[in-house]
Amino acid sequence: MPRPPNSPTAPPRSFRWTRRIVLTFLTAFAVLPVYVMLSSSLKPLQDVSGKFQWIPSGLTVRPYIDIWDTVPLARYFLNSLIVAGAATVLSVVIAVFAAYAVSRYRFRGRRVFTVTVLSTQMFPGILFLLPLFLIFVNIGNSTGIALYGSRGGLILTYLTFSLPFSIWMLIGYFDSIPRDLDEAAMVDGCGALGALFRVVVPAAVPGIVAVAVYAFMTAWGEVLFASVMTNDVTRTLSVGLQGYATQNDVYWNQVMAASLVVSVPVVAGFLLLQRYLVAGLTAGAVK
Repeated sequence: MPRPPNSPTAPPRSFRWTRRIVLTFLTAFAVLPVYVMLSSSLKPLQDVSGKFQWIPSGLTVRPYIDIWDTVPLARYFLNSLIVAGAATVLSVVIAVFAAYAVSRYRFRGRRVFTVTVLSTQMFPGILFLLPLFLIFVNIGNSTGIALYGSRGGLILTYLTFSLPFSIWMLIGYFDSIPRDLDEAAMVDGCGALGALFRVVVPAAVPGIVAVAVYAFMTAWGEVLFASVMTNDVTRTLSVGLQGYATQNDVYWNQVMAASLVVSVPVVAGFLLLQRYLVAGLTAGAVK
C-alpha cells in the first residue's frame, strides 16, 4: 500500500519529481528507437530515404512482405533457430551436470576448475576467433568433419561463451538448495542422478530458465563469429540482415521490418520467462 504524501516516512517532494523526470527520460530513451523502427518499417522506401518524419504521410505493409523475397530470410531464420536452440539445450544439460558435481562433491582441483571457468569471461571474444577458425579448418582437413561453415561448428563456438557463465551461475543456485533434500531422496532409494533429476532440478527451475535465456540470447544476436564461421547456406539472421544493403541502395524500410520480425522470438520468450529469469539471476548471484 503506497504511503500518503504527508507521511513522515514519505520521500521529499523534490525526490518524487526527480524520480518522475528520470523515469520519463529513460522511458523515452527506450521507446523512441522502437517507434522509429516501427514507423520506418511501414513507410515506402522513398519516404525512408528522405528526411525523417515523425508522423508518416502514408503507411504500407509491403516491406513485411518483401523482406522474405529480397533475401532468403526464412532460411536464415531456420538456421538461427537451430543454432540457438541446440546451443541452449547443450549449455543447459552440460551446465546442470557440471554445476551439480561442483556444488555437491569435494574433489581435487574443484576450486581451480571454478576459477578457470569464471576467468574465461574476462577475455573478449575476438581473441578466440582466429584460434577457433584454425582448429575447425585443421579438424576438417584431418578428419573430414566439416566444422567450418557448418551449423555444428557454430554451435560449438557458442558453447565456448555460454557454457562457462552457465556453469558458474548454476553452481551458486545449487549451493542455495539445501543438501538435506538430496539426502532425503537418497534415503528413499534414489541414487545421485535420481536425486538430481527428481529433487534438485525441479527446485532449480528458475536458475535453469535463466541459463537457457542467457544462452539463447547470446547465440541469437551474435554477429562476429557468425560472419566468419558460416557460408551462404548456414548464414544466420544477424549476418543475413546485411543482405538488404546493395551497391546501389539500402532497403531501410525492409531492414527495420526484418529487425522487428527477428526480435519477436527473443522478446516473447523474455516476457514469458521474465519472472523465472529474475528469480534465477537473483538466487544464483548470492550464495
